[in-house]
Amino acid sequence: MNAAFLPDRGVVKVAGDAARKFLNGIVTSDLDRVSPGAARFGALLTPQGKIIADFMVVEAPAEDGGGFFLDCPKALAPALVEKLKFYRLRAKVAIEDMSGSLGVMAAWDGAGDTRHGLVYADPRLPALGLRVILPPDNVSAAIGDLGANLIDATAYDAHRIALAVPQGGVDFTYGDAFPHETDMDQLTGVDFDKGCFIGQEVVSRMEHRGTARTRIVPVAFDGPAPMGGDTVSAGEKTIGSMGSAASGQGLAMLRLDRMADALAQGQPITAGGITLLPRKPGWARFAWPDAAKAAE
Repeated sequence: MNAAFLPDRGVVKVAGDAARKFLNGIVTSDLDRVSPGAARFGALLTPQGKIIADFMVVEAPAEDGGGFFLDCPKALAPALVEKLKFYRLRAKVAIEDMSGSLGVMAAWDGAGDTRHGLVYADPRLPALGLRVILPPDNVSAAIGDLGANLIDATAYDAHRIALAVPQGGVDFTYGDAFPHETDMDQLTGVDFDKGCFIGQEVVSRMEHRGTARTRIVPVAFDGPAPMGGDTVSAGEKTIGSMGSAASGQGLAMLRLDRMADALAQGQPITAGGITLLPRKPGWARFAWPDAAKAAE
């Protein structure tokens, strides 16, 4: 098993008798399906349906004090706390940025447990492995419990990219992307049966009308990686932008219809002068454009 402490991840705690009901009314995931050890992936959206912050929600056992912990981007934790407090109104919940005392570790390619942190399976894909919310001082002890090798966070990024799982801030811009565009709907991040949440009307419309033409998809390339943010082009047309990359694989947010047109016409798809070969993720359920039909 490999493990890496993720310095870019923070933790927000939401506790109190009304915490579950409060979160369930505003985020995209179903909090009724969250229990100790069983996390859910979700997000807080704008009323227009764009992602303010995405996170994993996990519940602490009652014997450890209870409450819900949001494994979120560390840079967004303060703003997430303020936004949650804005929606709190009179709900009896306490909201706190715990990033100064708690961090997040990922562990993959194996199984294990530790008493030195809050352990849960990554809810997005089983292959992503485990995550642990813990004080940074407990990392060594947790590594020992897991029997894992502690490696650099860049190795986890390569693992994530190989599985075609997007990361906010590098593969898409917070405040400017819909859940469907970032594949949250494919990676258990949106529950369409739970009832209301902020931005639900827009997101549900995209789901039922199938209007998500832009998606983050994996791309392969030879040689050096394109830079994150590079424009992805086909001929003279811009069809998207490059995200993160490692070891000949990357992620790019592409207009799928324009990608299909380019493939049908035999046009190379490039970013920063480097040819990209897009493919459908193995876990994806969305329709992949048929290049032959695009040529008709």
